[in-house]
Amino acid sequence: MADFERLRNALVRNEMLVEVLHRAREVGPPGWYLTAGCVVQTVWNTLTGRPAAAGIEDYDLFYHDPADLSWAAEDRVIQAVARACEDLPVEVEVRNEARVHLWYEAKFGTPCPPFASTEAAIDAFPAVCSCVGVRLERDGTWHFYAPRGLDDLFALVVRPNPVLAPREVYERKAARWRRRWPELTVLTSR
Repeated sequence: MADFERLRNALVRNEMLVEVLHRAREVGPPGWYLTAGCVVQTVWNTLTGRPAAAGIEDYDLFYHDPADLSWAAEDRVIQAVARACEDLPVEVEVRNEARVHLWYEAKFGTPCPPFASTEAAIDAFPAVCSCVGVRLERDGTWHFYAPRGLDDLFALVVRPNPVLAPREVYERKAARWRRRWPELTVLTSR
């Protein structure tokens, strides 16, 4: 619990992340989380004395809706979030994790089984430190998902996740992060 409080304390320093959480809650796609880079990079920025939102290119909002796997259905959610966030000076990237298996192999060269939930998708992120999601519940409580804990995240360690991502994806992401946060310890891929 202390780690999640520490995480929340870091995330609230990024006012844009908090605002996206509030707006995502209002749109409310099923099983949604703000996740990946915007969460990890906010923590790294706060740990290294940078402005909390520095260098964050987009805010990943992932959800899971297997009821309609069409692009049109996903695009309706993308457009709803875009309208909710249109006055914000950031890009919010929305993806239905129930659809990932439809395009993953063509993009990354590795098959991806269908994800049963957003949590299952978070479990498969390329780096252990990025396997983190946060959601703001209707009652205002913060809900966290971090299946591999937060030790690597707070220790500035980038470690390959052995679950799914191809080695090249991990290495590209780790190299990009290392250029921006030279304080990181990047472990070699599997």
